[in-house]
Amino acid sequence: MLRSVRWRLLVIALLPLIVLMPLLLGVTMLRWINRFDDLLIAKVASDLRVAEQYFGRIEATQSAAVAAIGQSVGFEAARAQGADALEAFLAAERVGKGLDFLVWASMADQGLPRPLRALAKAAGTDDPISHLLVLDPAEMAAISPEFVPRAAIPLVPTEAARPIARDVESRGMFMLAAHRAAGGDGALVGGRLLDRNLAVIDTMNTLVYQDETGQISRIGTTTLFLDDVRISTNVRLFEGSRALGTRVSEAVWRKVMEDGETWLDRAFVVNAWYISGYVPLTDIAGDRIGMLYTGFLESPFTAPRNTTILTLIGAFIAVIGLSVPLFLWLARGVFAPLETMTATMGRAEAGDFNARIGAVAGNSEIGAVARHLDRLLDQVKERDAALRDYADNLNTLVEQRTEELKEANRKLEATFAKLVMSEKLASIGEITAGVAHEINNPVAVIQVNLEVIQMRLSPAQRAELKTELDLIDAQTYRINVIVGKLLNFTRPDEMSDLTTLVDARKTVDDALILVAPDLRKHAIETDVIHTQSPKIRIVETELQQVIVNLAINAAQAMAAGGRLTILTGPADRDGVSGTEITVTDTGPGIPPEKIANVFDPFMTTKLGKGSGLGLSISQTLVTRAGGLISVESVLGAGATFRVWLPTDYSLSQIEAKIA
Repeated sequence: MLRSVRWRLLVIALLPLIVLMPLLLGVTMLRWINRFDDLLIAKVASDLRVAEQYFGRIEATQSAAVAAIGQSVGFEAARAQGADALEAFLAAERVGKGLDFLVWASMADQGLPRPLRALAKAAGTDDPISHLLVLDPAEMAAISPEFVPRAAIPLVPTEAARPIARDVESRGMFMLAAHRAAGGDGALVGGRLLDRNLAVIDTMNTLVYQDETGQISRIGTTTLFLDDVRISTNVRLFEGSRALGTRVSEAVWRKVMEDGETWLDRAFVVNAWYISGYVPLTDIAGDRIGMLYTGFLESPFTAPRNTTILTLIGAFIAVIGLSVPLFLWLARGVFAPLETMTATMGRAEAGDFNARIGAVAGNSEIGAVARHLDRLLDQVKERDAALRDYADNLNTLVEQRTEELKEANRKLEATFAKLVMSEKLASIGEITAGVAHEINNPVAVIQVNLEVIQMRLSPAQRAELKTELDLIDAQTYRINVIVGKLLNFTRPDEMSDLTTLVDARKTVDDALILVAPDLRKHAIETDVIHTQSPKIRIVETELQQVIVNLAINAAQAMAAGGRLTILTGPADRDGVSGTEITVTDTGPGIPPEKIANVFDPFMTTKLGKGSGLGLSISQTLVTRAGGLISVESVLGAGATFRVWLPTDYSLSQIEAKIA
């Protein structure tokens, strides 16, 4: 018993220290570790930006050098003297500019590889062009046979890399620049092979990882990848051996090369963990052909961090170890009375209602508690007899009340089941009506285009009908989107499509393509006027749905023909900048007594032609994006709907105020 009391008091006394201090220490360490990791990621992101800027500067310098050669007097003089003089001039300039090749390409020259001809055609007389290109061995041999062995890099088996069948990377990555001659009959094309080009990568590493004293960090590395193969790097496979031919991990390759995203995280590089940054590189066609990498060893940073964490944990354990004996020494005078009270309470719990603590020396709080406990034991003894008398009656009352509660519970469950069924039936009715209404519009577009295909389809015109066939696919997709939106119409907070920065002009033009058949069917003329306006943040398909709903409502209002006018432009509301889309028709207008309710669900002025959910859904979509939709109408002269949405910056301010 003595041991039990002591340990309980020890736990009570040390509980704040044992619980709160580790919690505070853990939160502090977690925040410090996260901040530490964030700083490492921020550093590698900064290093990657410097490497990108340097790489871009190399491209710009090379492009300017080729343009300077093409615009020089010596170049024109060499061209005038003939092919031999031109070749000698270009050879001297190639060496002087540090290029691997420099050729004069005629626009009709079929001897050059197709990528080089495409680059030459894309260049301008006042606008030289520079791009990365990947050439296969045959294309490299057409320029110079010496490039083929220089570019070939044997692949080294690398942990976590994606499986491939080849064992040699035979392609070459070139940084090419082209300048069109003033006469337009040819272009000057020059470039350098980046495979095994260690000068470029070492210069880049020096620029990124050189400190204020001029020393270069040994933990920093840079690499140039062709696809997932290291073709130029200062990462070491062994001491003194560069890791050419090793490959990046599959996880990094998928994110950077397949998804086109930048990797900023820790990654396993050849034989160690690095804080790494990878960014995709693209060719003239915009296709991803490789990666640029910067990174530094993780271990020099994590080792001090882990040492600090272990030191703090050790210090905490030492404090706890010293606190236990100190507490036991200070509290030994409390244990004896507490032991007596514990023993007495144990006897009372066992049924001995005559057990008492008795006199306790001193007038301390413990003595007062002991005397109070004796009085409580006296009262417990007296009340025990009374409680036994009440036990039988209480059991009877409990059984009676239990039966009453069971009956009430059965009635409550039956009532709840009826309420759930009623709610389900009401929801199904509302959703079904909305889905049927919104499906009619895209299905109508599909049917009209099917009729066009049926009337015009012939073997000779299949290429001409590609637009209509694509439109059918788009409308089928839109049906699925609309059904999903309407199924969630009664739960707008659950809609979670990804918002993007949207150009109102493009969205309006796309929406008009979808409703063009309806407009032609009703002989409606369309005027669209766009004024330069800021982009807005909204789900683009939802804004398109709003425009389609308004345009179809206008078409139905002008069944005998008319004019539909759509305006887009900047507009401010209460000091908040945004973009406004105005849709005006020349129909009969909306009666004054109904204009205040046009956005209510199931409200329609076209009896038998719709469920009245289009404007209600449109209002939900616009309001959720932080915007406003309003209507103006003159009976007999048409109606005007105005959709205003805030800019991306203004919307973030609005959300911050709401939060």
